[in-house]
Amino acid sequence: MKKILFLFLGSCFFTLASYSQVKKYSTDSKRAINLYETALDYYNSRSDEQARTTLLKALEVDDKFLEARILLADLYIEMDEYEQAVAQYRKVVTINAEFFPNAYYILGNIQLQVGKYDDAKKSLESFLELKNTKPETREKAKQYIRSAEFGSEAVKNPVPFDPKNLGNGVNSADAEYFPALTADEQTLVITRNSRPAGGGHGQEDFYESRLADGEWTTARNLGAPLNTPDNEGAQTISPDGQLMFFTGCNRPDGLGGCDIYFSRKVGNNWTEPQNIRNPINSSKWESQPSLSPDKKTVYFSSSRGGGKGDKDLWSSTLTPQGVWGVPVNLGDVINTSGQEESPFIHPDNQTLYFSSDGLIGMGRKDIFYSRKDENGNWTKPVNLGYPINTWNNDDSFIVGASGKIAYFASDRKGGMGSLDLYSFELYEAARPTMVTYVKGNVFASDTKKPLVAKFELIDLENNKVVVESTSNSEKGEFLVSLPVNKNYALNVSKEGYLFYSENFSLKDIKDITKPFQLNVPLQLVKTGEKVILKNIFFETNSFQLKGESTAELQKLLALMQNNKNLKIEINGHTDNVGDDKSNQLLSENRAKSVYEYLTTNGILPERLGFKGFGETVPLATNDTEEGRAQNRRTEFVVIGNQ
Repeated sequence: MKKILFLFLGSCFFTLASYSQVKKYSTDSKRAINLYETALDYYNSRSDEQARTTLLKALEVDDKFLEARILLADLYIEMDEYEQAVAQYRKVVTINAEFFPNAYYILGNIQLQVGKYDDAKKSLESFLELKNTKPETREKAKQYIRSAEFGSEAVKNPVPFDPKNLGNGVNSADAEYFPALTADEQTLVITRNSRPAGGGHGQEDFYESRLADGEWTTARNLGAPLNTPDNEGAQTISPDGQLMFFTGCNRPDGLGGCDIYFSRKVGNNWTEPQNIRNPINSSKWESQPSLSPDKKTVYFSSSRGGGKGDKDLWSSTLTPQGVWGVPVNLGDVINTSGQEESPFIHPDNQTLYFSSDGLIGMGRKDIFYSRKDENGNWTKPVNLGYPINTWNNDDSFIVGASGKIAYFASDRKGGMGSLDLYSFELYEAARPTMVTYVKGNVFASDTKKPLVAKFELIDLENNKVVVESTSNSEKGEFLVSLPVNKNYALNVSKEGYLFYSENFSLKDIKDITKPFQLNVPLQLVKTGEKVILKNIFFETNSFQLKGESTAELQKLLALMQNNKNLKIEINGHTDNVGDDKSNQLLSENRAKSVYEYLTTNGILPERLGFKGFGETVPLATNDTEEGRAQNRRTEFVVIGNQ
């Protein structure tokens, strides 16, 4: 609160000091004036107790000494004694409201910041009745009145909120804030500000805790090269925990006061952080990145030019060439003339949570959420409500991939330090789109050795790649979050190996806390190996390829293009529904459709063959629909690689 109010109150005080230099003080008492000027020296030298004692003595001499009361109110704010500050400004406006026209405005502002909404509204309305006040200040007062009205109603209509401290595994006597979670909600990365025993500035570093038997383990320092003698914080991690973006300030390679950096996890180790540089970083302040679940867009807060206010939210998206595009302002719906900070894009890739002091709220920074509409535009932000939002600064907020549990930092009573991390069950209306997570292991089919491989997850409804990444080099694992109620295709590829394909449905998921598990064996490119093309689809009783087959066909095409000596035979199979002759012909024509797609796209016919087997080579029983579905398939066999 001091940080916010002093920027304003300090400027008001100096305006008042200048005013007093051209007109005499509001008192004729030389003793009171001497005491006041002595107190002012104490105040400027940060001797707060001496300043307060001396000002109280000045007011004993002259109870109506307005300059002394205003400075005392300013001092009380710095000392976190807000009720005393309110009392002093009440006396100022009672004695002479026109002596310092902004007195009612400041009084209303303080009352708003401490949750006295009805009183704040009255004070601000009194300010608007005064003449000779600045137009921009009057507009601010009108906005604060709207916040006072909102706050008063919000307190009367609270939302469900039952926060739980994350415990001494995560929290300490130091300040913990900016939580970041993996998609499985099992790994938590936090920023901790460790203060030296003798006081002074703290050291901001990253710590990691894991969930074990429902409790967070003791957070461990992530160490070098992520943590340095400088401060680093405000991090975001990818759903699989393999990529981290964070904020570093005043570094030798920085472009501005604070820049965004990134690091990748290789095995169990993090790489040397790199400045993300232009066009995301600039000579201004860039901070608090949030990475989309597909790792293709980063949201962040910046004071760069071209925005709507002091700090705005921006986004940058990777181009097809793999470089970050020019940042785009999120626009008037999200950004205001105030400060928008702490963006968090949920793993549903549709719901954005952020903090703002420019939107109507409880008094200072509140947390809001906005969703993308069907055209990809952000909808009007919604205040999360009281008591999630209060008259304090509310910030450092995320929601787990499941959408049910939210995490935030707070200095509320009963904590372990100046700021602790808490979790609570987010009420239903504010939850994002339901997502679950998919875990996979990529390994060599012959040796079972983990492999680093590229994988893509494709939304079969629109044939768009929703996630593109690589498996972990140490364990061959991957972890991604995906919205439920959709059908997906998986493609995994690695040089020297045949690609792997799979499709699965996340419709009718009963328990989103349990991952969809995929084991991915990759086969070496060698004669005799066979691959089922699980994402090749045909219309019923037809050899017409469906549009959903495009991604798989392109993978097969790329395999042939990258392996110039590879020769394959495409085989078609059916279930036993229908007569043998029809099934034989259908299977042959389906194999031929894939053959023709490849030849049309430049693959020489002599490298290809096709054959239909009808119902003669089943993989499973034809007595069940599941078995028949397995038997209806297209596959290819390597017949040469010389």
